[in-house]
Amino acid sequence: MTIAQLRNSNLALFALAGFALVGGLGAEAVAQTAPNCPTMRKINVGIAVSPPNVVHTSPYVAKELGYFAKHCIEPTLVQFEGAQSATANVAVAQGTVILNVTDVAIGNGMKAQQFWGLAPRMPQAYVVAEDVKKAADLKGKRLSATGGGVGGFNWRMGREVLKSAGLTIEDAQFISSATAGRLPGLIAGQVDGVALHPEDVYLAQQKKPGLRVLVGLAELMPKYFFNAYGAAESILAKDRAMVRDVATSLIEANRVIYNQKERVMPIMVEATKKPQDAVSFSYDYLVKNCVWSVNTGFSKERTEWSIDNGVENGDIQPDKKPTYDQVVDVKLGEEALKAAGGATKIKGCSD
Repeated sequence: MTIAQLRNSNLALFALAGFALVGGLGAEAVAQTAPNCPTMRKINVGIAVSPPNVVHTSPYVAKELGYFAKHCIEPTLVQFEGAQSATANVAVAQGTVILNVTDVAIGNGMKAQQFWGLAPRMPQAYVVAEDVKKAADLKGKRLSATGGGVGGFNWRMGREVLKSAGLTIEDAQFISSATAGRLPGLIAGQVDGVALHPEDVYLAQQKKPGLRVLVGLAELMPKYFFNAYGAAESILAKDRAMVRDVATSLIEANRVIYNQKERVMPIMVEATKKPQDAVSFSYDYLVKNCVWSVNTGFSKERTEWSIDNGVENGDIQPDKKPTYDQVVDVKLGEEALKAAGGATKIKGCSD
């Protein structure tokens, strides 16, 4: 189901039952499931953008509902201005945080590996001004480069949209700003195109109905691997068991997200600072399109396609092209999955 189709469905009108009853569930979950930990292991868990989008809220769910505490993990959640920004890459490389790590970063020399795939599929749509009817109309337009500027996610997605019309990055002007500026910039007419998450698509069309979805990014790049958590090799060598337990906690959180909307919605609303109706709309889209993983999230086909795409675009030098096993710590992901009860399928989703 596309974002446009879901935008017009009655799923977006979901009435959140039991909202007031859920606030204490986090503490209750900890009390019921936390083991007698000799010590709580502390770790910084990065969030790709600030404030997070709905798709990025799994660590908040894991923390609030006690899944981290269940595995003796005490996380500090750290928000970044784009997981592909220089600041984020330095933090990962130095071993101060676990965060979304890309094949491009590894191909460019980052000593790190992915250990769990948060969201294999891209949830975003490329949203454009009313006068943009097709990708070719983006020639000479201003496109968003939020979340890391040149080389960041929005810049790369803008490049792909331009490529679909035979255009290059020289055919448009890329405007850098904070990730929080994506939606306001489009509404104010400061940019003519930007990749938006479902909740922001909902809000954009609510506030300025003329804005339109040009293409869903998952339609444009169906094999692109969107978001996988990774850690520096130094952390994997020193605290492998802790990283495994973090991954197990996140797998468990994603499964409760799929199964208990009423329970996780208040957490997502608080984390994203977005209206409840927009968050509910986004949640429905993410679940129906299997954006969140329910297992390790990994797909060799997706990862290898993404690596090849990086080489094709010049983001990775051909002689530096990493292999799947260099990018992904498959064994660690499988260990975490086993600890979470093994592979399963939820609502038709099995990544």
